[in-house]
Amino acid sequence: MAKKSMIEREKKRQALVEKYAAKRAELKEIANDESKPMEERFKARLKLAKLPRNSSPTRLHNRCQLTGRPHAYYRKLKVSRIMLRELGSNGQLPGVVKSSW
Repeated sequence: MAKKSMIEREKKRQALVEKYAAKRAELKEIANDESKPMEERFKARLKLAKLPRNSSPTRLHNRCQLTGRPHAYYRKLKVSRIMLRELGSNGQLPGVVKSSW
């Protein structure tokens, strides 16, 4: 069940991103403000570096909500291509029909 743990890990990352978003924005504002003294900007950078790594939004990755697969992800449906095909074939996605010729 490694896939389920990746889904859980991604949920934890999302929670950390939301928790630290305001603090990160505030520290980045100070660090990038040219009018502030160099020491104050440097301290803001150090504080930013001490925040948890997983609180950075760039650490988030789109994953299939059912399998945890990170590749071939459909944003609107939040599933991978494999699950899209499987759910479509089983008739579990409204408006999606398997084409046959």
